[in-house]
Amino acid sequence: MIPQMKGNDMTMTKVTRLVKGAGLALAALGFAALASSGANAETYPSRPITVIIPFAGGSASDVVSRIMFDKMSKNMGQPIVVENRPGAGGNSGTLQGARSTPDGYTLIGGGSGPVAANMTLYKVLGYDPEKDLEMISPFAGFTIVVVVSKNLPPRTLKDLIAYAKQNPGLNFGSVGIGSSQHLAGEYFAQVTGVKMTHVPYRNIAQYGPDLIAGAVPLGFQWFPNIAGPLQAQGAFSLAVAGDTRLAAIPETPTTTEAGVPEYKVNGWFALLAPAGTPKPILERLNKEMADALKDPVVKNAFEKAGAEPMAIPLDKAKTFHHAEIIKYRDIITKAGIAKIE
Repeated sequence: MIPQMKGNDMTMTKVTRLVKGAGLALAALGFAALASSGANAETYPSRPITVIIPFAGGSASDVVSRIMFDKMSKNMGQPIVVENRPGAGGNSGTLQGARSTPDGYTLIGGGSGPVAANMTLYKVLGYDPEKDLEMISPFAGFTIVVVVSKNLPPRTLKDLIAYAKQNPGLNFGSVGIGSSQHLAGEYFAQVTGVKMTHVPYRNIAQYGPDLIAGAVPLGFQWFPNIAGPLQAQGAFSLAVAGDTRLAAIPETPTTTEAGVPEYKVNGWFALLAPAGTPKPILERLNKEMADALKDPVVKNAFEKAGAEPMAIPLDKAKTFHHAEIIKYRDIITKAGIAKIE
């Protein structure tokens, strides 16, 4: 004899069946999502990729990015479109990139300013470089070049230091507050004991004419940013703040050769993605970047631009990023630079 179920027993049985059914449905959805994610990663990219460069066209970061993306695009079989969105020291474009859909089709070109130094410099940045972005890898290293206007008397680094001490408050220009060029100038002041005035530019193209004219007679710049004034002999490079001379300006001594060995500064530019971008896509981009940087044509073009190709594995990129944030925090704190509202 089959026992009869009471009302409550029947209700519990229905609930149990519903829960089990929902669980199976969720599991199926999860499996489908994973399968879809895997398929997307396997077929990536299936359409053009956009990279937001938070600086103006023609800037050092823009120049080397386009060189590398051209090779990556050919290798990956899809166009890589650069969108220049300058403003706020690189923060505006970086914020837009961080808020993009994390599907690998919108990436961010990140300089050491907007994705490292600015975390300390700004009271409200609008994004957290470590939480809202995924570091794929730095890809270009830039050694700082100390440059002076033709209208300024010094023609050696030692002469510049002496002149700056006699004429405190000399203007030096950069691509924005918190940029590696800005901090390179602040670090030069710390090392040499000179006092200078920082003049930030929204567009680096505006800096060249002012450098030549002598309105902003100093610069601690990445080579592409001052290549025009140097070629026009409107400015002179006094030293390269690295261990070796740059092939682009081989006659310019290193800071060690110029008598100030303690002044060594470089910056970097990297490729990042919005947080949440699938790891297989990040790994693909990391590999494609490394492959592109090995190409002799890319290497030669980087060399002419005064840049050094650099690539690190994806699993080390996050550690690199964190260490750079700490490094710039220490420089900014020591320089006593006030936080920006």
